[in-house]
Amino acid sequence: MKTLKAIKKPITVKAEQTDEHKDIQTLEGTMHANPGDYIITGPGGEQWPVKKEIFEKTYEIIEDKG
Repeated sequence: MKTLKAIKKPITVKAEQTDEHKDIQTLEGTMHANPGDYIITGPGGEQWPVKKEIFEKTYEIIEDKG
């Protein structure tokens, strides 16, 4: 087996912070988003919820359309 080092390519996603409880249809099935969580939409239209604390640690805001 060949071992490689790799770095994940940066991919721009859309992020919206929800103010209500929502069920999100993801590629893995239905996931729940709580108020304050972010709903991320990927380049293929796929969505997934991310907790506010995780979002702030792992995503960088590059544009704010308020």
